[in-house]
Amino acid sequence: MDKHVPFMMRALELARRGEGLTRPNPPVGAVLVQNGKIISEGFHKKAGADHAERACLKNLKSKAQSLKSTTLYVSLEPCSTAGRTPPCTDLILERGIRRVVIGCKDPNPAHAGRGLRKLRRAGVEVIPGVCRAEAEALIAPFAKRMLTGMPTVTLKLGVTLDGRIADASGKSQWITGPQARKKVQALRQRADAILVGAGTVRADNPSLLPRPSKGRKPWRVIAGTNIPATSKVLTDEAAEQTLLMEGSPKKILRDLAKRDVMHVLCEGGGELAGSLIRAGLVDEFVIFMAPSLLGGTGFPMVGKNGWTLKGLPRLSFQTLEKCGEDILITAVPIKGD
Repeated sequence: MDKHVPFMMRALELARRGEGLTRPNPPVGAVLVQNGKIISEGFHKKAGADHAERACLKNLKSKAQSLKSTTLYVSLEPCSTAGRTPPCTDLILERGIRRVVIGCKDPNPAHAGRGLRKLRRAGVEVIPGVCRAEAEALIAPFAKRMLTGMPTVTLKLGVTLDGRIADASGKSQWITGPQARKKVQALRQRADAILVGAGTVRADNPSLLPRPSKGRKPWRVIAGTNIPATSKVLTDEAAEQTLLMEGSPKKILRDLAKRDVMHVLCEGGGELAGSLIRAGLVDEFVIFMAPSLLGGTGFPMVGKNGWTLKGLPRLSFQTLEKCGEDILITAVPIKGD
């Protein structure tokens, strides 16, 4: 195994602690290593707070020690321009760090590679691309919004074996088991907004809040009208985090991007799910499949308007795992399909 991989994996682990907290910035982690041992760690906790590199160096126990023999591992290329905080490249040079290992480059075309070039010109050894796939996957929502102006959409569905998300009356609590519901809470903690259709609110009256929140305050976005005034999303302790929105899925997502939303978790229902798929707006599918059947007039997972066999959307399975009594499937659309 590459000697750099374990330290970069630790930096990525730290970075994930910031998911759902850093918008409009990406989650980033940093680890400082000396003589093969970690001597300090840090991660970006929220926008406006210290970047991962600065947090890592602030957490160093001995502030006066020389760092010339250390290696700094950062999951994302250090910033080279001043924003809410000073450039991290300047701090690295000030502290005399002579080697920096990077997970992936900044996806912003205006900044990509700029920090690395600055460090190299100053004589710092730069090793890019360690755990690149994992690092790029972590910041994929940031990268998409940066490059396209649109947030990443994860579509989560809890379905029966015959693809139903609710019974004939519209009830869906609970098709899947407790372990699947626990996984959903983890998905909510990563997201900047939770999106559902108005029908889901009318049928299930969900809270859509991550439990525990761990400091997360995602927007709760309801697409559609006729929301009961007594709904949890309008009356609970997080009512100010609820947005009632109308229009096409694309318009809703563009409006959310204006609020710095990078990652949207859509939890249905079927008509909204189908609309997102037809518009080509879903980046990732997370499907919890229960060992049960509804049949009849139960609600289909992607609405009543389907596709012809020739034009059906095709997916590529990414993972398949047991989740309690259920099966968890993750998949992505096949590009160009």
